[in-house]
This record gives sequence, structure tokens and C-alpha cells, in this order.
Amino acid sequence: MTLTLHAGTVPLLVSMPHIGTDLPEALRDAYVPRALGLEDTDWHLAQLYDFLPELGASVLMPRYSRYVIDLNRPADDAPMYPGAANTELCPTHFFTGEALYQPGCEPTPQERAWRRETYWKPYHAALAAELQRIQAVHGYALLWDAHSIRSQIPWLFDGRLPGLNIGTADGASADPTIAAAVVSAGAAAAGVSHVLNGRFKGGYITRHYGRPEHGVHAVQLEMCQHLYMREALPFDYDEQKARAIRPVIRAMLSQALSACRSLYA
Repeated sequence: MTLTLHAGTVPLLVSMPHIGTDLPEALRDAYVPRALGLEDTDWHLAQLYDFLPELGASVLMPRYSRYVIDLNRPADDAPMYPGAANTELCPTHFFTGEALYQPGCEPTPQERAWRRETYWKPYHAALAAELQRIQAVHGYALLWDAHSIRSQIPWLFDGRLPGLNIGTADGASADPTIAAAVVSAGAAAAGVSHVLNGRFKGGYITRHYGRPEHGVHAVQLEMCQHLYMREALPFDYDEQKARAIRPVIRAMLSQALSACRSLYA
């Protein structure tokens, strides 16, 4: 089993494509020892989003690490952010730019194709099928792509990220009223900065599945990890911080869902 899907009761699917922490045994020796610490994981998101069952949301989560394959990249490995540092479909570098693999052990084209078939395709098949099911039941669907990242990674971006990075592919993946609802909820968080379509506008999942004209709206939230955990080893969860930011995330989701419902009332 490469993924877990919980089917909910409301027109909301939450995808968490980068929370996987497993590495196939056959691949472990190919990585540099540092890679086994999985430092670029979207840590603890399932715990942070533990309110999703109460909302009635569907939830999709992978088993395997993004170091095996990046589920938020297109199958053809086209860069998502031209002109900036990009991670690949089968990443070969840490977020800090250093090599992820032992010399000569990088995945071959055949290995990349195998990983795409084994890990990428099942996740996207499940995602597409669940959106279709939701839309068949409710007439529309809201896709929320949940991510987290360290606030300062010079190889990927300059300076320090805002706390909450909301992406709708520059407005192409969700109705403006939904984006406005998410921004409004994020702006209510005291002492937490936010931005709409800044450095992170939404990856492949947001851009590919968000089709407002067809009743499917997609929003990505890339949040800074310092809001709920330690951004350095051992990357431990901070329940006190989480208790402060969790209601904000819940409000962002709830208000996005309410705005979506209003569109189709």
C-alpha cells in the first residue's frame, strides 16, 4: 500500500503529498547518510490537521518520502517555477542544494519511470477518483493541498517566508471569493504574516486539478514550520504552538468551504 485515503462526507479533499516518511529498503544505500533523516519532510501535518474528521473532509496521504518521488510535480518533470531553484520529480538534492545520493547512485531514467508508475500514478489516480466522487455527490469539490516548509532556505528562496503562503496559481485554480475567504481567515491570526500567490503559488496538484470552470477549486497552503514545530533536528512537534495556529488553519478551511458552498447555493 503506497497511500491512505479516508473518504469524507463534505465536498472537501485534503491532500498531504509530502508527509510520507518511508524509504524502500532497496533504495536506502543509494542515499547519503544524511538523507535518512528526511529533513525536507512536511512534518507532523496529520497531527496538526487532526480536526479534519470533525469537518467531514476526505484525506489523502502517501506512505513514502518525497525523496523517493515528489507527488506535487508533473509526470514529465517540467519545472514548476522557471528561473528559480526547483525540486525534481525524483529529487536529487536536499532543499539546501547538496546531493541527496551517493556519487553514481542517482536514479536512472528507467528507475524514474518505475517510481512514477509505482508511487506517482496511484496517488494521482486516487486523488482524481476522490474528486470525481465528491463532485458526483455534491456537484462541486474543494481541494486543499497541505504543505509545510522551513521558513529560511536560501537555495529555494531569498529571505524569510511569510508564515502562511496561500496559492491559487495566480487565481487560475480557485474562484476569487474562495481565495478571499482563505486570506481573510489567515489575516485574523495575530502576529502571523500571510501572502497570496507569493513565492509558492501552488504546485502541480493545485494547478492541474483546480478547474473552477468545471466546479473543482484548489488551494495550496504552504505554512512555515516554526508555527507548530522545531525547524531543526529533531524536528519535534510543539503542541503549545500548534494549539495557537490550528484554529487559524481550521478557520481557513471552513471559510473556504463556506465560500465554495455559496458559489453553488
